[in-house]
Formats: sequence, C-alpha cells, structure tokens
Amino acid sequence: MKNKLIISTALFILLFGRCGKADRFETENGDSTPPGKVTLKEYKPLFGGARFFYTIPKDEDLLGVEAVYTNKSNQSFTFMSSYFVDSLDVYGFGSMDEYTVQLYAVDRSGNRSDALDVKVTPMEPAYTRVAKTIQAKAGFSSFFLDWQNELKQNINVYVEYEFNQGSGPRKLTSVFSSNLLADRRFINNLSLPSNEKVKVKVKVEDTYGNATEFVDKGEFSLLEDIKIPKQGWTIPNPNDSVGGVPMMFGNGLEGRSLKVIDDIIDRGDNLNFLHTQSRGRTGRSADGNMPWNFIIDLGGYYEISRIITVQRHSGGLANVTRGQYYRTENVGMYNVYIWDEPTQKWEQVFKEYKIPVPVGLTELEFVKFGEAGDMAYMYPDNPRYTKATRKFRFEAVKGFSGNYTLDDANCLSEITLYGKKAQ
Repeated sequence: MKNKLIISTALFILLFGRCGKADRFETENGDSTPPGKVTLKEYKPLFGGARFFYTIPKDEDLLGVEAVYTNKSNQSFTFMSSYFVDSLDVYGFGSMDEYTVQLYAVDRSGNRSDALDVKVTPMEPAYTRVAKTIQAKAGFSSFFLDWQNELKQNINVYVEYEFNQGSGPRKLTSVFSSNLLADRRFINNLSLPSNEKVKVKVKVEDTYGNATEFVDKGEFSLLEDIKIPKQGWTIPNPNDSVGGVPMMFGNGLEGRSLKVIDDIIDRGDNLNFLHTQSRGRTGRSADGNMPWNFIIDLGGYYEISRIITVQRHSGGLANVTRGQYYRTENVGMYNVYIWDEPTQKWEQVFKEYKIPVPVGLTELEFVKFGEAGDMAYMYPDNPRYTKATRKFRFEAVKGFSGNYTLDDANCLSEITLYGKKAQ
C-alpha cells in the first residue's frame, strides 16, 4: 500500500516559527501512552475533499491531528494539521461517492489515539470539472485545446491524437500540466493536407492519481497556410506616417529596423534586432518610447493567419543562457492592425496580446523557446484569415517588466507572418 503524507503549511510555520513552544515538539523517549480521541464538531464537503472541524484532547504533549483515507486504488493518503488549529482539509477524493476518513490525535512521540471514523460525501472533484470544459479546435497546421479550472488545482491533461501521414497512421500523446484558471495549449507542426482529419481524445488526471477515461473530442481538418515571403517587404523611414500613424524609430545603438524582416534572429553570437534607445514612438526623446508602431508593406495582397515574433536574446556566445528572453527590453504586449483599402484606415485585428512567460524552464530550454518565437493567431478564438491587405502594423504596447506595465520595450528581433496570397 502506497502512503502519501501531506502536511499543512500552518504546521511548518508553527513547528519552526514559535520558539516558545519548541519543546512541545521534542520527542519523549519511552512514552507509549496514546493521546485522547478527537471529538468531531462537523464536516463540510469541499470540491474533491472535506473540511473537518473538531475538538482536540487535552494531552499536554499533543502534536496535532491526522486524517487518513484509502482510495479505490488502495492508496492511502495522510493529511495533518497542528494542535493550534481546530480544522483540517482533506483532498483527493475521486468521485462524489461516500468515503470513510479516520481522524487521529498524535502526540510528539508518534503515538496515535483511537481512530474516529467519519463518513463524508465530497462535492465533484476538480479534475472531472475540468474535463467537462475541454474544447478542441482546428488551427493552422495545428489544433488547440481550451479548458477552465475554476478551482486552480494542479491537473494533467493527456491529449491522444491520430492521423494518417506518409506511409500510414500515426498515434501520438502529449501531456500538459496546469493550475491556471483558464488555459489554452497547442499541438503544433502538423503538416497535413486539408482533406486529412485528426482524431482527438483527452483525459484529465489530478495529483492524487484520479483520472477520467479518454473522452472523444471528435475529428477535424486542420487549416492550411504558408509563410509569407519577405523578399518583397519594405518598411517606411522612421517617423513617416501611414494613415496618421508614424513608423517607429528602431535604429538606436546597435539596432536597425530592417533586421526585423531579414529572416535572421538575434542570438548570442550575433546582433540582429531593432533598438529604440527609449524613444521609439517617433525618434524624439520628448515623445517617449511606447507605444511604437512597426509598419510593413507586404509587397502584395495577402490574407494573414498568424504572426511569430522573436525577441532579442543577447545571451552569450554559446547560446545556452536565457539572456534577455521574456525580460526587460523585449516586447511583452502588442496589438495588430491591417490596412483597410476602402476606408483608408487601420483596422485592429486583436488587442493587447500578452506573450506568456514560460515557467519552470532550464536556461537551455529558455533559449529553445526564445529562438522558436511566440506564435499568435490573428483571430485566436476562431482561427481564420484576415481580409486581403497589403500593409501590416505591429504596435508594441508594453514590455515584460512590472507584469506588462512598463514602457521599457526597446528591442525586437524578428516578425514573421503566415497566410495566403489574396486572389
């Protein structure tokens, strides 16, 4: 039987933060007398758990209260709280069935009281609630999944997908871990023709070993696009206006605006980015830095599907350190516009897109993510093409610093667009 011990944060604080009570937690050699029994006041059902309110016995060497239950897979889980509190939360119930939880008083010699058996019926657990919200949608050479996790509990989403490619069928599985209120994850780089469908199934698992069965999310054809060639791209001179919007200044210090459309990204072993020198709006210091606008003439009419932006790296010659990726001087939030010929005005496509900052990565993984760039759809929730346009406008709104609140985004390495040639 596998046993898992989960101790509340309060217990650690009380163990190490209350010096006047420290002697209470010193083990008494030779003590074999168990403490008195816990008295239950009431319990309240939680999502996938229960909260127990109780009265502790009056033993002077009491350490705290333990709660133990065994799930349907014969795994035992133990939760503990200190004697300073009068309640204990227990989680990990995999269903809304009835469970038996045993409450024990525990002293500092490790002696347990007689068990108090309490039958509880929890509310629906987080992992099944998340599973009900998952939606799968076709994207460009990709598909993505959206879900809601209102309890913000740690879950794993398993994505099983099948398709035919080359010599025959392929079946792959990806796993995503999350505790966000709302999340979206992509399965990218699926180069399939529009007549080839992808079958998708998902299951959700929590940290206590509970999991749904795989649920069929249907099959769909992926959308097709191509990389828009940059050979015909041109940009205005700094401060030249298109539709009343000035082209930004990016030729400060070692930076040059033209490097953003040359298909070469900034790495530790080169310098390939624009630099606003903190005066990006017009080039005049008095006008400030942000928001600044990077305007591109595509050299022809295209319907645009998505954008990939690459940040300045400046991370050392070996390209193994994070450098400036997802940090100060790079663009963290931006807007996108296309030029509408009939009205002769800029039309906003999406607003205040935030480039997500990866978490839990090694330095080398940051380099890998940074060099791949950040991808965003023109229409994130309903992937499709824009109407035909010749001019594209990238508006840098904020940097990463201060949780996307500061005007310190001086640099950008590359903009790449995907779509199709307008008919």
